[in-house]
Amino acid sequence: MGSRIFAAIDVGSFELTMKIFEFTGKGNMKEVDCIQKRLDLGTDTYFNGKISNEKMDELCRALSEFSEKMHAYKADSCKAYGTSAIRETENTTIVQDQIAQRTGIRVDVLSNSEQRFLGYKAIASRGENFSRIIEEKTAIVDIGGGSIQLSLFDNDTLVSTQNLRLGVLRLQEYINRFSARSSQVEMLIDEMAMAQLSIYKKLYLKDREIQNLIVMDDYISPLMVRRHGVKATLETADYTAVRHLIRNGSTTQAALAMGIPEEKVPLVFISALLVERIAELMGARHIWAPGAALCDGIAYEYAEKAGLLQGEHDFEKDIVACATSISKRYMGSKKRSETLENITTTIFDSMKKIHGLGRRERLYLRLASILHDCGKYISMVNIGENSYQIIMATEIIGLSHLEREIVANVARFNYSRFVYYGQQSGSSGLDQDSFLIVAKLTAILRLATGLDRSHKQKLTGLKASLKDNRLVLTVDTQEDITLEKGFFAMKEAFFKEVFSVEPVLKQHKNL
Repeated sequence: MGSRIFAAIDVGSFELTMKIFEFTGKGNMKEVDCIQKRLDLGTDTYFNGKISNEKMDELCRALSEFSEKMHAYKADSCKAYGTSAIRETENTTIVQDQIAQRTGIRVDVLSNSEQRFLGYKAIASRGENFSRIIEEKTAIVDIGGGSIQLSLFDNDTLVSTQNLRLGVLRLQEYINRFSARSSQVEMLIDEMAMAQLSIYKKLYLKDREIQNLIVMDDYISPLMVRRHGVKATLETADYTAVRHLIRNGSTTQAALAMGIPEEKVPLVFISALLVERIAELMGARHIWAPGAALCDGIAYEYAEKAGLLQGEHDFEKDIVACATSISKRYMGSKKRSETLENITTTIFDSMKKIHGLGRRERLYLRLASILHDCGKYISMVNIGENSYQIIMATEIIGLSHLEREIVANVARFNYSRFVYYGQQSGSSGLDQDSFLIVAKLTAILRLATGLDRSHKQKLTGLKASLKDNRLVLTVDTQEDITLEKGFFAMKEAFFKEVFSVEPVLKQHKNL
C-alpha cells in the first residue's frame, strides 16, 4: 500500500489549525505541514452565545485557504471538527451550514467527551511515553479555551474524569470584564480556579497522590516542547519559571523571550498558573508536555479506523473503566455488573447473524450492563428513569451525546415500559436506526437481568447456541434456579418480538 495524505482541521476557540499528515505502508504517521490562523471565536460564543458576522467571515476565509492548501497537497481525505466555540453557540446548525456552503468543508461538532478522548489519542500518538507514564498514578490535564478536563489514571486504567469551566479564554474574558489591574490578575485567577479545584479534590481526588501530570493545551505545551523536546519529563519548577518570566517582565519582553505573539502571552500565563496550581493540588512530582494537539488525535483516529496503524493503548478499556467508576460512585455491585456483562456479551456474540450489530454496539451493551441500575441510588422504585437521568447527566469519556443516549435508554427500558419509535415525547435525539439499536440491546439486557434476578450469580458456565430460530442458553449449576426461570419466562416475550427468536433456558446439574 502506498502513502496516504490526510488533513486534520481543528476549529478551536482561539486558533484555527490544519495539519497535513502522511501515512506510509509501514504504519508511520508523519506530520508534513501545520498551518495556524489566530481567530478568537471563544469570546463571542462564551459571553454572547453567537459568533459575530465579522468573525464568521474571517472563519470562512481561513477555511477556504485551508481548502486550497489541502488540495495543493492532494489530500486523500479530510476531517474538520469544531470544539466548544462552535458547540456552545445558540445556532450551531446554522453556523455549520454556512461554513459548508461557503468553504465546502463540513465541520462536525465534538461533544466534550469526544474532544477529550481525541486528546488522549493525540498524546498516545507521541509513542511509548504515554503507556509507560500512565502505569503509575497519573493525571491528564487538558486545557481548552472554554474548560479543562482532569482525568486520573492508575495502573494503565482510567479512574475518573471531570470537566471544569476553567478554560483559558473564559478566564481571560472574565479578567477583561472585571477591568482588573495587572497586579490583581494572578489573585483573581487563583480565586476562580481554586473555588472549583478545591471541590474537585474533595469529591474525586481525596487522598490520592499523583506521580505524573500530563499537560495538553495550545498555550504552554508548544513552548515547553520547543525548550525541552517532546519526550522530556520535567519538574514542576520548570513551569513555575515560565510564570515568573511573564509576571516579572513586560508583555513585550515575555513575548520575545518565549518566541510567541504578544496577544498570546496572557493566555500562556493563565495556562501556566492553572498547571502549577493543579500540580500543587495533586502533589505531582513530574510534568510531561508532549505538545500533542487535537489535530494529532483526529489523525490518529482516522488511521486507526482506516487500518493504517495499530495503537498500543486499549482506549475501549478506558470507556468501560469510566462507566465502572460511575457505577461505583452510585453504589453499584461489581460482581453483579460482571455477571451481567458476561451474560449479555455471550448472548450478543451468539446472535451476530440475527442482530446485525457490530463491535461498537457491543460496547454500548457492556456499558448498559454496568450502569443498568445506578438509578437505585436515588430511588428503589423508579430505577429505570433515574438511571437514564444519571447517565445523561454524566460524561462517559469517548462517547458522543447520541451514543450516551443509546446507553441511557437501554438502562431505562430494562426497567421501564419500552417506548417505541414515534411514541416518544420530548426532545429525544434518537433517530429510527438508533431506536432499533436500543430495542435490540434492551431485549438482550432484559433477558440477562432475568437470569440473575436473585443477584446471587447462580448461572455459571453459561453457553449460548442459535439454531432454527431458537436461542438455547445452557447453564451448569446445582443451585435452585426456579426464580431465574420464572423471570426468564417473563422477559422472553420482548426478546422474541425483537428478534423472532425463541430463547430457551436449559439446566445441566453437575453430579
